[in-house]
Amino acid sequence: MSASPFVPHAEALPAGFYERQANEVARDLLGSVLLRELDDGTIKSGIITETEAYMGEKDKASHARFGRTPRTDVMYGPPGHAYIYLIYGMYQMLNVVCGPVGLPQAVLIRGIFPIFGISSRTDGPGKLTRELLIDKSLNRHPLWQAPLRIGAFQSVPDSSIEITPRSGIDYAEEWRDAKLRWLVNRPESLFGQTN
Repeated sequence: MSASPFVPHAEALPAGFYERQANEVARDLLGSVLLRELDDGTIKSGIITETEAYMGEKDKASHARFGRTPRTDVMYGPPGHAYIYLIYGMYQMLNVVCGPVGLPQAVLIRGIFPIFGISSRTDGPGKLTRELLIDKSLNRHPLWQAPLRIGAFQSVPDSSIEITPRSGIDYAEEWRDAKLRWLVNRPESLFGQTN
């Protein structure tokens, strides 16, 4: 297994971290490490730099706006589990279930800053899942356990964060312009060199 100084210091975030409103979790996930351990022992990791919050059934951009379905059932379950789905027939999307059981909120992980074992771009939700080999087999996975976990690493000051409306949700009526996307500006200045 490849060694990395980032792996032992990324203590997994506990389930209780996620038992809050998705907009709070989305902000606080910035600077955390997303760590993927492959079957052959390879480790890939990056620092979360972009997130979007989805606020439950009232949020017209959320999958939960249609209520509980086989696809969204995971969103109604315990917080801190992965919600992974396919869009456009080719891109896997990694979300983190938030809030108490029964209130379906989630945070989409939109981008990571590469720190170890990453060879291609990860500045988009489909790019990062492709590079980290994240797919629906990890749906419902608790994100404090291998082979896919999120760990505490570095806090990001408010001065380094931009908050904007979410991407690609023109259909979401009054929710279209809600500022529920968090983005780290110039992550290289905070996190240094990659790999």
